[in-house]
Amino acid sequence: MDYSSEEVSDISDSEINEYIEKPYEELRAGKYKVRVSGTLRCPFCAGKKKQVYKYKDLLQHASGVGKGSANRNAKQKANHLALAKYLEIDLAGETDQTQASVVSKPVNRTPEQEDTYVWPWMGIIVNIVSDPKDGGDVNDCGYWLKKFARYKPLEVYTFWNEQNLTTEAIVKFNSDWNGFMNAAEFEKVFESDHHSKKDWNERKTSPGSSIYGWCARADDSEFEGPIGEYIRKEGKLRTFSDIVREKNQDKTNVVADLASKIDMTNENLNELEYKYNEKTMSLSRMLDEKDKLHYAFVEETRKMQRLARDNVRRILEEQEKLSCDLEAWKKKIDDRSKKLNKLEASTERERQKLEEERKKYDSRNNSLQLASMEQKKADENVIRLVEEQKVCCSMICFD
Repeated sequence: MDYSSEEVSDISDSEINEYIEKPYEELRAGKYKVRVSGTLRCPFCAGKKKQVYKYKDLLQHASGVGKGSANRNAKQKANHLALAKYLEIDLAGETDQTQASVVSKPVNRTPEQEDTYVWPWMGIIVNIVSDPKDGGDVNDCGYWLKKFARYKPLEVYTFWNEQNLTTEAIVKFNSDWNGFMNAAEFEKVFESDHHSKKDWNERKTSPGSSIYGWCARADDSEFEGPIGEYIRKEGKLRTFSDIVREKNQDKTNVVADLASKIDMTNENLNELEYKYNEKTMSLSRMLDEKDKLHYAFVEETRKMQRLARDNVRRILEEQEKLSCDLEAWKKKIDDRSKKLNKLEASTERERQKLEEERKKYDSRNNSLQLASMEQKKADENVIRLVEEQKVCCSMICFD
């Protein structure tokens, strides 16, 4: 049963020490599996179904998470502290099974395989005294690479031996097991032709014109001359046991390194998961807020639409009322205009009538004035006649 980092912690940091006992008892009861198929693993970290820990590494992981992991909640810290307690008390006497799980099974070796070889694997060729029949240059490294191409050599180095007045060569092979197999085949060819190292040691005083070859071993590093110097400079002396042990140690280191990297990766994943959950919650809150704002926007839009419809209706009603009022005023003005027109026409007739009467009055007045003037003249004539009559009468009396 693995502990999920998404589980919500229901305890606080101050309650961690109180919570340790429960997962510790569950570990002892076997509810959580620490040892699986001979390997140690952390049962409280998600995503580590195939993790492999050393005892000290698992103890360090449990203690580190329990005491100092900032991205773990209080319950996770308590579980890891319980795991550390379980390792220290219940598994303290057991050996670390991680190394045993990755060490290769020992292979059956012959006495020759327990010899001390020069590593990386090297082959030695001696007694190169003349040009070959095919016309190649024995001092050319390319010639030997081509000649021994079936054994897949990496490099060939040739040296001039002034003591024997011959050329010698070093053939280098891959440093892995395939390289050793190629070097062994290289050596077997010379053994089958009776031109091995043993044959060279027996015929060194009169070796003839043939070349001799073998795999470089520990005693070859003691050679005087360029071959020995090259082996001492470029090679190391290793037995099969040393090489297997180093390879297994390398594998153990690789596994431990991978376990550490997996642990760091899972720590990062947990941190990313925590951040993802935070982002998800934040996004959920933002979506809720967005929904609320959208709902408020829709409601406000509907309210504004209602107000707009009410305003339009009110404006239309006011416009209709104003149209009615305007029509009424227009009708009233038309009636008033008609009355004024009638009054104007009546006044015009009265004016004309008055004008005619004034003209009649003026004509009558003129006639009266003329009559008065005629009367006045007549009166003056009468007075004059009277006066004249009086004068005539007076004169008659005197006579």
